Amino acid sequence: MTRKIGILMDSLESINPEKDSTLAMMLAAQAAGWQICCFEQSDIWIEDGVVSLRQRGLSVMDGPGKWYETDAETIIPAAQLDAILLRKEPPFDMEYIYSTYLLEFVESTGTPVLNRPGAVRDCNEKIFALQFPECCPPHLVSRDPQQLREFHRRHQDVIFKPLDEMGGASIFRAAETEHNLPVIIETLTADGKRQIMAQKYIPEIATTGDTRILLINGEPVPYGLARIPPEGETRGNLAVGASGLGRELTDRDKFICARIGPLLRQKGLYFVGIDVIGDYLTEINVTCPTCIREIDKAFDIDIAGDYMRFIDREIFQRQT
Repeated sequence: MTRKIGILMDSLESINPEKDSTLAMMLAAQAAGWQICCFEQSDIWIEDGVVSLRQRGLSVMDGPGKWYETDAETIIPAAQLDAILLRKEPPFDMEYIYSTYLLEFVESTGTPVLNRPGAVRDCNEKIFALQFPECCPPHLVSRDPQQLREFHRRHQDVIFKPLDEMGGASIFRAAETEHNLPVIIETLTADGKRQIMAQKYIPEIATTGDTRILLINGEPVPYGLARIPPEGETRGNLAVGASGLGRELTDRDKFICARIGPLLRQKGLYFVGIDVIGDYLTEINVTCPTCIREIDKAFDIDIAGDYMRFIDREIFQRQT
């Protein structure tokens, strides 16, 4: 039986085909003999209780130059799809939340959505990690400037960041003598109107980097990608120029994965990327985790193929 998988994603034109993890998933689905189609947030709606999609059939190629071809747009009931991959990148704004509501309607018709939209909505990528305090660095989530200043006074070297961004956007490091601390806090909290996160700075970021670890249904890929910040930079994000270095998981990495894996499975968070600096879990990425292609290349593995095999085995075959 030929399966048809829809992918809710950003525009095809915005993708960097050399690095994009969603493209890796599309290539793996196509290699499995499945039909694939794509749509954006503006292409999904509900009318009289039925969710419909404006979608384009898609074929993808792996190599330089042109990497995709699409069919003409057609409108179909979302329930015609065998599964939907939720691969829309943050920011996690109200439009993203509305999309999760619509996708829950699709789930109710029997079409699996991976990751489950309710879990994606409930599990903020910064705050979700705090359910595992034994894995996390000292932290504070608050919008109270006095509390944030006091946290900085105690820990002296602190990372401040918003709760709804990605790719290192609006992340500030405030060392002990940071004279702009009041401005940083005022800006990120919108003068005390918006919750933000403060974490004690982890110095290992400068030497061993910020490691992305991918988990499929709560089980970690045995290798991660350490993202080393460039000189003069604090953020270990490829989007801001960090260099990627593949490495095997440490015992501490495996401990962290073992702690969070059961809850990921329980919530239907089937494909997740966690960030680990030194001994500490800093984020759990549930919306659109990346780094498949970099880890695949470093270790000659097939993470997206493993994910499609999981979907076939645990989602499709169990349905039938």
